[in-house]
Amino acid sequence: MSIKEHPPHFVHVPVLLTATLDVLAPATGETYLDLTAGYGGHASKVLDVTQNYQGAVLVDRDENAVNHLQAFGKKGARIVHQDFAAAARQLVDEGERFDMILVDLGVSSPQLDQADRGFSFTNSGPLDMRMDPSGGKSAADLVNTLGENELRRIIIEYGEENRGFANRIARAIVRNRPFRTTKELADLILDQHKGRWQRIHPATRTFQALRIATNDELSQIESILPLTADLLNPGGRVAIISFHSLEDRLVKRYFKEQSEAGFESELEIITKKPIEGATDDAHNPRARSAKLRAARKK
Repeated sequence: MSIKEHPPHFVHVPVLLTATLDVLAPATGETYLDLTAGYGGHASKVLDVTQNYQGAVLVDRDENAVNHLQAFGKKGARIVHQDFAAAARQLVDEGERFDMILVDLGVSSPQLDQADRGFSFTNSGPLDMRMDPSGGKSAADLVNTLGENELRRIIIEYGEENRGFANRIARAIVRNRPFRTTKELADLILDQHKGRWQRIHPATRTFQALRIATNDELSQIESILPLTADLLNPGGRVAIISFHSLEDRLVKRYFKEQSEAGFESELEIITKKPIEGATDDAHNPRARSAKLRAARKK
């Protein structure tokens, strides 16, 4: 199957949809920027309210998602095929401002479910993991070329893996490469695991780490956070959904800096505590780790 194709049975259930609509509070005619629009789950509900397609910009770095978003483009929305940090910088340079901004940092269900994207070890496929498969190094490039120390650092820092287990994984990777498929790597990691395991597969944290490193995800988040205030109209709202502690820590720190900046702060925090998918979105198993934080432009 071509990377440009996705079967119609792939359905992406938007995470924390009700909570997101509550904090964004869309109104008729308002403008909307979705920096990780994906398959349009959140965007469709927001635009159902605003009915302002000409005032909407939908961004994604995944070509499949961009193809899907063209339905919104036909109604007047601007569709941007770019990573969210580059798109945000471009929009700031253009002087664009919005009433609402959404950043959903998760990997979409179609990305996870398509074996040829290489995000999931439950569906064997090429060890890729690139959000934009048209360029950049794949996860296979990292696994097959990086030294043991760098692999260990990535697994510990980005996967928050136990140091001892990370040591065994990095050493085994170097001794047994090259790896071409997700199953080959997942099986190797499982072989390195000692004792029983429950709830999450032993390869989960390593796969998270490789995905983050492949797509430079944390640097992207760090670069975009200060731009959100520049992209909002006065009274505009920004909602950010994170899926693991590394992402949420960056968002929490930025919001804390804003709340402690006094008269110099640009944002007023709406969510004193994050809204968690485990309680607000319990019907969606992929939302269990999700956290939503939101703020308003002063």
